[in-house]
Amino acid sequence: MNYPLLMAQAIILFVPALIANSGAVLTGGYFVLDRGKNFIDGRRILGDGKTLSGYLGGSFIGIVSGVIIYWISYATHFILGNYGSIALSIEIPAVMAFGSLTGDILGSFVKRRIGIKSGGKGGLLDQWPFALVAFLFLFLMERPFFLHYYFFAGIIVILAIVPPLHRAVNIIGYKLHKKDVPW
Repeated sequence: MNYPLLMAQAIILFVPALIANSGAVLTGGYFVLDRGKNFIDGRRILGDGKTLSGYLGGSFIGIVSGVIIYWISYATHFILGNYGSIALSIEIPAVMAFGSLTGDILGSFVKRRIGIKSGGKGGLLDQWPFALVAFLFLFLMERPFFLHYYFFAGIIVILAIVPPLHRAVNIIGYKLHKKDVPW
């Protein structure tokens, strides 16, 4: 088995999850998910930064990126990885994109529960939940794909690259005035 190739494929095929998270920033701002309500602890459930437009828009952008990866791979016969079929070229990126943004929402929920306000630094709570829930969704809904590309080594590689990549993307978003803070 060619492990460097498999790791490269794991990264490339995870792009829909990564792009969805960034796409949510670009498309967000409308229809706050928690509608301004507080949880039983008196704190906001999620905060103003989690919106339906971001969730759906980011997911759509993630799905489109996955379809593009599939078609580039198919058209060039370049081994970017394989979703297996045209139907899976939509389904797998959708699972990753929705998983990614669901994880981001769960991370925000946990941050609010431990007293970190929206926009506050959360360390790995800002960086790993979206990846971990994308993996969970893949495991539950597309197990053969998950086991081929992400079982153990692929997960380690993704979790290692997510923090610096997430930070870099957030700095760019901040400089483009799409984010209030650079983390």
